[in-house]
Amino acid sequence: METVIAVFALLFLLFVGLGSYAAVKAVGAAKRGVDRTIAQARRTVEDHTLRAKSFAQLGPAGEIAQLRLALRTSMRATQDALRAGAAEDESLKESLGLFERLSAHAHELDADLKRLETEPDRATLAARMPGLRERTERITGSADSLRWAVRDRARRFADDDLGSLSAQIDIEADALRHWAPPASTPAPPRQAPDTPAGDRPAPQAITSPAPSPTYPWQKKPRPESTT
Repeated sequence: METVIAVFALLFLLFVGLGSYAAVKAVGAAKRGVDRTIAQARRTVEDHTLRAKSFAQLGPAGEIAQLRLALRTSMRATQDALRAGAAEDESLKESLGLFERLSAHAHELDADLKRLETEPDRATLAARMPGLRERTERITGSADSLRWAVRDRARRFADDDLGSLSAQIDIEADALRHWAPPASTPAPPRQAPDTPAGDRPAPQAITSPAPSPTYPWQKKPRPESTT
């Protein structure tokens, strides 16, 4: 009896542990989903704010907003292209590593630009703008080059697959057009048996011809009208 109670207690503790583990996993997944949603909403708000500043503000402040917006747009598009391509092409793992290194420089530049948005010394800010502009162009140029290389690679694979498929279809279509029925060997003529003089051969029974085969695409004949 004590053994049965111990087994039930062990099973109860096991079920409780599994339930707690599943609950923790579910809470963690929900928290990650909420965090992603919040991060995406924050990025969207920041993008709209930068776009508004780039149009509303003049001088270095407006140019800083334009640089941040161009940097974020280029890096995000390249990241999406690399992740989508790496799911089907394992050779892009090295490209992902290069992009991660490029992302470190992009985050550093974005932080510098964000700090300079509130810089009160406009003369110093204007003097630093050529260097900031050059850094932005170098990073976005590298990101754009990597993104277009990934897209060209995917398009080349798609073109190769389409070319191979088209060649196979052409071969199959050519075989279908040149189909011919197999040649049949004619049967040897039958010779009538010798009959004695005066005897006539017995009449043969008249048989109806064999019905022709029917196919599912043929329509059924309509019954003849009696009127």
